[in-house]
Amino acid sequence: MKRIVNVKRFIVSSTILFLIVFMGLSAIVNITYSRNDTSYKTIYVTQGDTLWTIATHEKEKNSYYEDDDIRDIIYDIKSINNLSVCDLKVGQKLKIPVKAH
Repeated sequence: MKRIVNVKRFIVSSTILFLIVFMGLSAIVNITYSRNDTSYKTIYVTQGDTLWTIATHEKEKNSYYEDDDIRDIIYDIKSINNLSVCDLKVGQKLKIPVKAH
């Protein structure tokens, strides 16, 4: 079994290595959970609304979707609201994600 020759250097090196690993894991966790800071607003479908028009409006006005493709927004809205088809009914309630402040 090898002995540690320079204990001070070993402790400093171990501490630095621990801090690097800890900061790396913290960054990964922060990236993973960053989109989970989400609240929801409720909208009601009106005459003439389609998922495409709703998604277009949300892309323009909702910072949650600012860099997303319209098709991805539609998929997200369908998924959140458990919609299997794109047919909407007037008065239907939809949950739309918004960034939590």
